[in-house]
Amino acid sequence: QVQLLESGGGLVQPGGSLRLSCEVSGRTFIGYVMTGWFRQAPGKEREFVAAIKWIDNVYFSPYYADSVKGRFVISRNNAKTTIYLDMNNLKPEDMAVYYCATSKQFGMGPGIYDMWGQGTQVTVSS
Repeated sequence: QVQLLESGGGLVQPGGSLRLSCEVSGRTFIGYVMTGWFRQAPGKEREFVAAIKWIDNVYFSPYYADSVKGRFVISRNNAKTTIYLDMNNLKPEDMAVYYCATSKQFGMGPGIYDMWGQGTQVTVSS
């Protein structure tokens, strides 16, 4: 079974940067085509942040929400075991619990992602 473990959250001032990591493990990762980051702020629905797509271990271009485009970068390590989210120029509205998730379908809606990590808190405050 695929397991996802996020880390790297914390407190940062507006304009600062953080790197989130999502360690992916499990021998049944075959068949999953999307791995992405979502976030959920208090009182709000979970929303898409960024995702990468691959088919048969071939990596395709990443996808970003408009609200983070140009500030966040999603990437993975060469062993394809860790997904990163580099967050730059953080704003107070970026404050949320960030989740890593993976899906066997292509898309950005949280409903199609069937494996989730436990989440990591990102707080943006001066």
